[in-house]
This record gives sequence, C-alpha cells and structure tokens, in this order.
Amino acid sequence: MPLTKLNRRTVLRGLVGGAAVSIALPPLEAFVNSSGTAYADGTPFPKRFGIFFWGNGVIPSRWAPTGEGANWQLSEELTPLAAHKADINVLTGFKVNAKNDRPHGSGPAGLLTGSGLVNDVYVGPTVDQVLARELGGDTRFRSLEFGVQRSTRSISYASPTQMNPIETSPAALFNRLFGDDFRAPGDSSGPDPRLALRKSVLDGVIAQTTALKARLGASDKTRLDQHLEGVRSLERQIERLQSSPVNLAACARPGSPLPDYPDIAGRQQLSAISHAMSDLVAMALACDQTRFFFDMFTQPLTDILIGTSAAGHHQLTHDEAGDQPQVNGILVTIMQEFAYLLEALKRIPEGSGTLLDNCVILGTTDCGFGRTHQLTDYPLIVAGKAGGALKTGLHVKSTTDENASKLMLTIVNAIGLRRADYGLNEAKTTERLLAIEAT
Repeated sequence: MPLTKLNRRTVLRGLVGGAAVSIALPPLEAFVNSSGTAYADGTPFPKRFGIFFWGNGVIPSRWAPTGEGANWQLSEELTPLAAHKADINVLTGFKVNAKNDRPHGSGPAGLLTGSGLVNDVYVGPTVDQVLARELGGDTRFRSLEFGVQRSTRSISYASPTQMNPIETSPAALFNRLFGDDFRAPGDSSGPDPRLALRKSVLDGVIAQTTALKARLGASDKTRLDQHLEGVRSLERQIERLQSSPVNLAACARPGSPLPDYPDIAGRQQLSAISHAMSDLVAMALACDQTRFFFDMFTQPLTDILIGTSAAGHHQLTHDEAGDQPQVNGILVTIMQEFAYLLEALKRIPEGSGTLLDNCVILGTTDCGFGRTHQLTDYPLIVAGKAGGALKTGLHVKSTTDENASKLMLTIVNAIGLRRADYGLNEAKTTERLLAIEAT
C-alpha cells in the first residue's frame, strides 16, 4: 500500500489542563520526495546557520592541524572533533582585518559584522541577524540566542543599538519552544519542575499521535518515536539539572539565591547545561521553529573556571607559564562541547542525510592567541555542507594572512543570501573562499 504523503507543516495537537498544546514534527519520509532531497511539495530542505562561540582564543601552536587540504590530522586541541573530521573544515592563518583597539571585542565585531568597532559600538547587525532577517522565512522564531555561561551580555546584534539578549536557562528555552506551562528555574513562587513535567505536552497529543502512526511507514514510525522520545529525554534531563539543588546546595555561597543550575564546588555545570542547550536547538531546527542561532558557550574576556583549572580562563591565558597546559585543557573541554553540538545535529536524519548536512555551523572565538589578543591566525571552524553548497573534511591554511571576510562571504552565499561583497573598509572583500565551495 502506498504511504500517505503529509504536509511538512503537520503538527500534533491536543489539550493539557484545558489549554491547547501542539508539537511540531521532525522531517519524516512522508514529507519528502522520492529521492530524499526535498519535501514532497518540491520545497528544498531549509538551510540553517549557527555560531558556536567561546572566549579567550586558543594556543595557535597546539590548535593548528598538520597537513593541508584533505590530507590533514587533528591537533591536540581539536582532538574532540575526531568523530566529525569529515564534516568540518578548519581554517588557519586567516586574519580579521579590523583595528585591534579593544582586546576580545574587535575580533568578533570585525568577523561578524565585517567592520571593526566605531566608538566601541558595532556598526551594524551581526551576520546571524542579517541572514535571519533575509532568510528566516515563516519560522516561529527568527533566531535563537542562548548561552552556557551565566551573563546578560551578547555579541549578537540586530542593529548597532539592539543587542539580542541570550537565554542561559535550558528550562526557559524549553518552555519557550514547547509550551507556557513549563515553569522556568528561578521562579519566585518556588521552582517545582516535576509538576510541569508531569503535565507533558506529549500527554495532550497522544490520541493524535496514535492516529498519525497509522498513516506512516515503518521508518517514519521509528523516526517519530525517536523524536517524541527526544522530547521526553529533554524533560528528564532538565528535571535532573533542576533537582540538583537538593543535593548540591552546599556548593552555593550561603545567603545567595540559587542559580538556575547550581554550581558544583564553585563551578558552573557548563557541560550539563551545554548538552541540554544543544539538544534543544537541534530539535528546534529539526522542527523548523528557527533556522538561525547564536550559541555563546562562554563570554569574550571570560575569567570563568572551566574543568579542573586552578584559576580563571582569562587569567591563565596571561599568567600560566610554559606551554600553558591548563589553557590547553580548557580548549579541549570547549571543543568537547562543540563536538556534542555537532553530534546532536548529526544524529537527526533529514532526507538521505542528516540535519548537519543542511547546516553551516561556524565555530570561533574573540582573538587568535589568547595571551597576545592577536587578530592574525584567527580560529575558524566550519561544520556542515549547507545542503551541498560546501565541501567538508579540509584544512585550509593561509600563509598570507588572508582576509577572514572571504569565509563570511562564502557562508552567506552558501546559505542563500546572494552577495557580491562582505565587510567595510579594510575588512571588505569581493572574493569568496573557493577552496571550500562545492563545484
């Protein structure tokens, strides 16, 4: 019997406590054409763009891969990305052409807006917002901005005067994506996440889920079950994180209000929070609730304690002697979190490939060598194929301090915003990075 073709906008609807709830669906085969390259109505899979950002640069000598082109080996600091080597491009030797008059600030401005700071202000929107504004389509959220380190600062700008606040609570982001009945941590009435989780939105759509399964093939049934279990898993993960204060209250300073996710021995639960955020954004992308995101793992100039380091990250970049083993360990930890984000995207099937195949994820930081704040040899990683527009699995090494804006021009074109140039003044380029463009 031929399988039913469904509209890709199909959602599951039901009631929870008398309130209407709905859940979007993942890209099922029933939505897709016979070749697995587009939706059944001929609409191609959307392209997505995201930024994974961390503060304080890298150690260039321990960051740069050996070998070039397709024949290269991961460096020590990039080792956590081994499972994704075929899905990424690493660029070394590129320069952000901006006046470096604000350490840890000039680099992100120059890369993400194509211009240095003017009177300490961004000259325009960051690239994530330019793309979201032009290509966001009819998604529920034009873009998502979130972070792991607790902070109100952001480097995603809709305009020179409009900073996009970052959400650092996985529970709040979950509530925003999946229903108003979820109570975010820090609620003044006293957080009880289990109450909302017991009233899962899945329970409200169970009848329609059963009816939908009767119309699906075996593969789609499995995919739907995995998708819905993913929602359950996220609920359980967030519940575990939020219930930690019962056992970990001693880690918080007496008299201070509990943070969203309590510190352990004075350190944030960076990995646990990052994993939850990565799973949430992957599901948001898969359900086409958004196509653009900014993930600030840590802030520029951050002095946060990471891993087992004996001092803050920024302090160590300047004060640790020798080959800076603690800074090196911090970078390995950060790349582990970047790898998890890529894994979360890669494990979601989409057509004949994965969600990651239809993404471009830019991994970058706020300077080159953290100790010197240089804008040369700027760390740049590009993951995903942008629906076939990009090649992957390459180490692209520049020996001439090539303009990093070349990469940005290639990215905006790969996502679908046809532009002849990127940047202003010394950062401007009309050349794309042809080495990673698919022919």
